[in-house]
Amino acid sequence: MQIIASATSKYIRMSPKKVRRVVDLIRGKTYSQALYILEYTKRMACGPVWQTLHSAAANATYLQNIAKEDLIIEEIYVNGGPIMKRGRPRAQGRVFQIKKRISHITVKLGRVSVDRFDISQLTI
Repeated sequence: MQIIASATSKYIRMSPKKVRRVVDLIRGKTYSQALYILEYTKRMACGPVWQTLHSAAANATYLQNIAKEDLIIEEIYVNGGPIMKRGRPRAQGRVFQIKKRISHITVKLGRVSVDRFDISQLTI
């Protein structure tokens, strides 16, 4: 397992729990398979995950001169960021706290090895 390129998106205004549902779908897939999955999944978190994945692939192409078809997602994870605390007025002068959660998305790409995959798995 060799990491070729990576990208990180920080301060995404979405709950990490919601973003992890999308990230779990594409973990371990090739770059083209992940793009198809993200394109046809109806979740709001697909947009920021797609942007981060696309940025990591662009980094691999620019820095290592590797074709995007040869990339695989080695690691992808979502961490929580700072929590913005807001208040909602309630009865008798009380305030209920609302926590607006923030996510950090990290994608690390590697190169597809012939030993790791069967050729039939790479075609879509």
